[in-house]
Amino acid sequence: MNIDTIREEIIAIISEVSGEDAQNITPESNLAVDLEIDSIKAIEITVAIEKKFKISIRDEDIPKVITVKDTIDLAENLIQKGVQN
Repeated sequence: MNIDTIREEIIAIISEVSGEDAQNITPESNLAVDLEIDSIKAIEITVAIEKKFKISIRDEDIPKVITVKDTIDLAENLIQKGVQN
């Protein structure tokens, strides 16, 4: 799976949970401020990403995710580790 596909899939998930149009979501978008994602929605996004990419995101990593780019980077790193294992 290439990086562009991962990025598009994650933006689609964030769009679905936040209700924001995917075209308005950029890597720089702040999840809480720009997209009004609260802790409940953050969990929804996390679970959807875990299911989609068959990865496991640690609870302690979730608060470190501030922007859409942070979300993408975290998922990409976990996907790459999964491929290597």
